[in-house]
Amino acid sequence: MRTNTQHLSVGSTRSTLSPRTSADVRNLGILAHVDAGKTTVTERILFLTGATHKRGEVHDGTTVTDFDTQERDRGITIFAAAVSCAWDGHRINLIDTPGHVDFADEVERSLRVLDGAVAVFDAVAGVEPQSESVWRQADRYDVPRIAFVNKLDRAGADLDAAVASMRERLRTVPLVVQLPIGLEDEFTGVVDLLRMRALVWRPDHPTYEVEPVPEALREQAHRRRHELEERVAELHAAAMEEYCATSTLRTPTLTAALRDLTLSGEGVVVLCGSAYRNRGIEPLLEAVVSYLPSPVDVPAVRGTHGDTVQERAADPEAPFAGLAFKVNATATGRLTYVRVYSGTITKGETVMDAGTGRTERIGRILRVQADRHAELDRATAGDIVAVVGLKTSRAGTTLCSPGAPLTLEPPAVAASVVSVAVESHRSTDTGRLSSALARLVEEDPSLAVRVDRETGQTVLSGMGELHLEVAVEKIRRAHGIEVGVGRPQVAYRETVVRGVSGLVYRHVKQDGGAGQFAHVVLDVERLEAQPEAAHTFVFDSTVTGGRVPQEYVRAVEAGCRDALADGPLGGHPVTGLRVTLTDGATHSKDSSEMAFRTAGRFALREALRAAVLELLEPVVELTATVPDDGVGGVLGDLAARRGRVTASTTRSGTATITATVPLAELFGYASRLRSRTQGRGTFTTRPMGYAGVPAAVSAGVLGR
Repeated sequence: MRTNTQHLSVGSTRSTLSPRTSADVRNLGILAHVDAGKTTVTERILFLTGATHKRGEVHDGTTVTDFDTQERDRGITIFAAAVSCAWDGHRINLIDTPGHVDFADEVERSLRVLDGAVAVFDAVAGVEPQSESVWRQADRYDVPRIAFVNKLDRAGADLDAAVASMRERLRTVPLVVQLPIGLEDEFTGVVDLLRMRALVWRPDHPTYEVEPVPEALREQAHRRRHELEERVAELHAAAMEEYCATSTLRTPTLTAALRDLTLSGEGVVVLCGSAYRNRGIEPLLEAVVSYLPSPVDVPAVRGTHGDTVQERAADPEAPFAGLAFKVNATATGRLTYVRVYSGTITKGETVMDAGTGRTERIGRILRVQADRHAELDRATAGDIVAVVGLKTSRAGTTLCSPGAPLTLEPPAVAASVVSVAVESHRSTDTGRLSSALARLVEEDPSLAVRVDRETGQTVLSGMGELHLEVAVEKIRRAHGIEVGVGRPQVAYRETVVRGVSGLVYRHVKQDGGAGQFAHVVLDVERLEAQPEAAHTFVFDSTVTGGRVPQEYVRAVEAGCRDALADGPLGGHPVTGLRVTLTDGATHSKDSSEMAFRTAGRFALREALRAAVLELLEPVVELTATVPDDGVGGVLGDLAARRGRVTASTTRSGTATITATVPLAELFGYASRLRSRTQGRGTFTTRPMGYAGVPAAVSAGVLGR
């Protein structure tokens, strides 16, 4: 017999209240591995808060956030989409981020401007490779998170196993605040361990009903509540005092401690449910409001002006400072997505680009709802909005008040690893193709365009095969240009295996008038820490007695950096080396910064030709999920692709194989895996850095 039954109406007045202050705003992202259910979680949030009146489904192509044609055709999130809704008097600005590794840069730009995040995990798979990658990205920006274990209605769902994988792979402290009622087809609700009540979802009601904890789960619920109290008391000083005094924690104390631990990153609150079946979303929204920070809860943003470091708090009355993190060209104009960190901007106001010093006028301010917009008169500290009218701002641009300049740290941009040659089928489209490529790079900084000096081809580079496929398809659909694409090529690097010492180079040039003179002595050696250092260059100077003035030392370093652009093996960038300037000489009249920069460039080129070099290639961690009867064929194929298997586990007739594989060997792998597993195999990849190319393979690469 049910007692204390409670119904919540969808789109009720509690979901339509406007925020009163910045403390009532939550800026959060939805993070996860591809197919963990991020977009479905977002769609259910929008429906329950009254922002939409119909539940969108990924498989039907009716989602709000996956509005792009390619996203609906492929069934995955490609572009980060911002939406806004309201819950319990709080404004929630939410960004649904991609889960595919090729679009990790979209996640990076989003995390730079978010205050909190919800990490979604598959209850069957637990922590997957891209789940781990986006978690590490959030670590870099100190973004507090709560976790939502999704798909408890799936066969093989196991909350405890998913939580254990979080503890092992993410090195975090999961604080589980719910206990599922049933699993797989029998999953009907959760036990709220904080208030010791059951939240049950019925097929005929859109939201939960509150009931007593089922008799069969009471003992387990009390045990897990006690374990939660013990874990929290170990981590939180105030909770420890109360626990030592009473051997228990009151619900208000436990709730406050969970919020503190979330904000500090010492613990992660874990909830569970099934977004597809509309179970667990309301408690997730309540947890977002209760545990994740508002703009006033996070540290004041830090920026620079000249040589000084300044802080700006989330104060609407402070000077305006905001960061543009996404640019999107639409049929109605150029949208620049901006996180407002301090101050207030109004329609028609003039703002300054801190990088260029140029001023621009804000034509319109829009509250974004994926591909739909609502006009606003102003945006205040803590808001995430889109503005129309900015002509030169790019992702990473700081916008500020002209009278109070400030430059904020832009989001990091990953180096591209895969390239294809692109050309228009019709010669008359060449100019249009150049414009389309320039717009692509403007919208997505992880894409790069260059012209090959030897072949004259236009080369488009990106984060992976799918990334480039999406970019080329966008040119075809949005601009109506027929484009031909060459075979993908990976971004090789060169590094020093055995360096040289005491290389002497004299640059002397005299052709009338002031001449050029520079004398340098260099040591070149391998920078050992790998693979992180594979993208680094360290320059030192041990010159004493003022034999080379400091301004000339900096010029030598600049010249060495110029020489890194193309190595002697195959013209690939040179990485992972240390150059030390040990000696040198100057001329009283003919020495200059230009002369020493030229000397540094030619000296390092000569040193690299004398050194022993090695070719490097990008490698990825591949995780393939295949049926048991297909394991042999998959392992043999990976060996043929120079893959090195690092782990293999079997569960319920399915094997998960983890291997390190050169990226160059994975082009076309999706179709090969499907053919070897009768269409049942899937795989994901995660970048692992660079590794040396075997001599036999290197000869083939350099001979192309």
